[in-house]
Amino acid sequence: MITHGKVETIGPALERLGGVARSAGVELIFPEEEREKHGMVADGGDATEADIAVVLGGDGTMLRALQRFLGTNVPVIGVNFGRVGFLASIAAGELEDGLARMFAGDFDVVELPTLDAETKAGRWTAVNDVVVRSASVGRMVELGWSVGDEDLGTRPSDGVICSTPVGSTAYNLSNGGPVLVWGLDAMALTFVAPHALDARPLVIPRDRPLTVVNRTPDVAVTVIVDGHQVCELDAHGEGVRVGLGPQRSHLATLPEVTFFRRYRRTFGA
Repeated sequence: MITHGKVETIGPALERLGGVARSAGVELIFPEEEREKHGMVADGGDATEADIAVVLGGDGTMLRALQRFLGTNVPVIGVNFGRVGFLASIAAGELEDGLARMFAGDFDVVELPTLDAETKAGRWTAVNDVVVRSASVGRMVELGWSVGDEDLGTRPSDGVICSTPVGSTAYNLSNGGPVLVWGLDAMALTFVAPHALDARPLVIPRDRPLTVVNRTPDVAVTVIVDGHQVCELDAHGEGVRVGLGPQRSHLATLPEVTFFRRYRRTFGA
């Protein structure tokens, strides 16, 4: 069980979930931070040995759970207690019916690619996106960029977004980037506020990693992985390499709640 950071957001949902689990003969495992959050004293067991992770929260909580269970093959299914809930396949009002179906095995698992970002400071894995942007608000930066072994010059902009198919409907979409349908093994590359008429988003396959170099004389560049700042690239040509990584996140979903149904529900008229 993984829940929203604000306990009051999910209200009585834990009690509702407990009733469904008891009826289905399912044991619930609560990681240590969840036990502390909800005032539980009993040992919760090893979350990495679970058959499935159930999230009560929004897309942020879903991303946190997908990141947590990378490398474990534990799929993550969500009940939406957030605002958008694109990654959750069960509405809050349908918790009982949806989870009863899931506990009975009526769900699919979608494997989704991740991104690896590497600098001289370290290496990180992103479920959603890697953003390279100006460390100074309102200051444009000069970013040298290359795809694979091909140098594509320098692009003045506020930054660049590299997103997985999961992340393509988030910050990438709001900046005019392409939506990547789940099942594609590719990443989207979108510049933020580019100062150029020919700056168009790209979809890049697995074997073409992106390298971004800070070529701005006096402004540092921040590297952000899944919303968390991990390092800065100084103004002396430091760079970051971003490409599709070996790990995959595992998203569980009710069979009828397809990508296109979510897409129309969230972004359609």
